[in-house]
Amino acid sequence: MSGVIFDDSIEGGAADPTVIRNQATGEWWMFYTNRRPRLGGMDVSWIHGCAIGVATSPDGVSWTYRGTVSGLDAVGDSGLNTHWAPEVIFHEGTYHMYLTYLSGAPSRFEGEPRHIVHLTSPDLENWTRQSQLQLSSNKVIDAAVFACPDGLWRLWYKDEAHGSGTWCATSPDLYDWIVEGEVIPGSPDAPPHEGPNVFSLGGHTWMIVDEWRGQAVYRSTDALHWQRQTANNGLILDQPGTDPMDRCFARHADVVVTGDEAALFYFTHPHWDEAAKQAPETREERRTTIHVARVWVEDGILKADRNVDSVPLKAS
Repeated sequence: MSGVIFDDSIEGGAADPTVIRNQATGEWWMFYTNRRPRLGGMDVSWIHGCAIGVATSPDGVSWTYRGTVSGLDAVGDSGLNTHWAPEVIFHEGTYHMYLTYLSGAPSRFEGEPRHIVHLTSPDLENWTRQSQLQLSSNKVIDAAVFACPDGLWRLWYKDEAHGSGTWCATSPDLYDWIVEGEVIPGSPDAPPHEGPNVFSLGGHTWMIVDEWRGQAVYRSTDALHWQRQTANNGLILDQPGTDPMDRCFARHADVVVTGDEAALFYFTHPHWDEAAKQAPETREERRTTIHVARVWVEDGILKADRNVDSVPLKAS
């Protein structure tokens, strides 16, 4: 039976996980949006003002809360600011974080600019801001970065100003980015979505996106052109798990490939009845927890099983 693999003991709002191996220690580090469901109130302040939390694990199975990340704010932004959905990768001795950032902790979504910023670190602990990326609008969130077959890095992200579809930018060096265009349309042409994640498994390059009804799956041979998986309307993790804390849709996920299968880390609202109400209102409904699913490729189809106790990680 599956269960919660990590529950933030301070705020109770762990979401948007990304998992990376610490090259110096061999540990696995999970960075996550540290939402504030205990704040209460009927506006969206609890989703803003978030720090980035960190948990560590020797094996990807048992996780220990480590604290929050400091030094992520822009110069001049004093007080409480908003940090969402970190993407962390390692390349040539340096860790790179692509982070959604909002100045302040607004009580509403409308009218608030959202940007993706680039930070670097030698050790996962000390971060230096490099730039704010100039992308397709000032309402961009949820970065995903991947080294592509054509030798370029690509960064996929949600553009809320363009129907909440997935857009892409390219870079030769992880520092300078040029917008390439829309990759997967959002509304009204296709389901709006967020939280792209790109990885290679089973001889294909895959993208998953969160459609708030499960993870939609797309496949590519070149990381440029994407085709939606046909099985189950292109969705995985759209059905409840067997554990009482894993009965909701799997939201904003990260995939860590380990050999011929992968671990997919995702979050849920375990106490929110998504069918009964549009948004979580109480502190318990707003609470989020991290889970893991086993992912593999079978006959060219990406499959996932959320009813597992754990998916142990190993160095690639």
